[in-house]
Amino acid sequence: MNFSVLVCDDSTVARKQVVRCLNECITADIMQAKNGREALELMKTHNFDLLCLDLTMPEIDGVQVLESIKAQKIECFVLVISADIQHAMKQRVAKLGAIDFIDKPIDKTRLNETLHKFGIH
Repeated sequence: MNFSVLVCDDSTVARKQVVRCLNECITADIMQAKNGREALELMKTHNFDLLCLDLTMPEIDGVQVLESIKAQKIECFVLVISADIQHAMKQRVAKLGAIDFIDKPIDKTRLNETLHKFGIH
C-alpha cells in the first residue's frame, strides 16, 4: 500500500508544484483539494498519511483546517507549505500540530529532508 497524501492549496499552480516535488521524493497516492472545506470533506472519507497544507485560502483557511484536525483527533502528519512566513504564524501552526513549515515556492530538497526527518519515504 502506498503512502497517501492530500495536497491542499487554492492555487492550481502551487498544487501542481507540490505534487511534482512529492512524486520526485516519495511513492505516494496523491489527492488534491482546492480549499480547506474540500480538504476536510476528503478527510472524512479517506485516511491520509500526510496533508500538505497552504494557509491562505478562501472559505476555510489552513489554520482552521489545523484546528478542525486537532478537534476531531484526525491522525495525519500536516506539513504547512505557505508564503506566510511570519514567525508568529509558524509558532501558531506548530502548536496546532504541524510537523514543519516550508516556505513557498517549495524547494524539493527541503521537502525531501523534512519527509525523511519524519520517516516518510
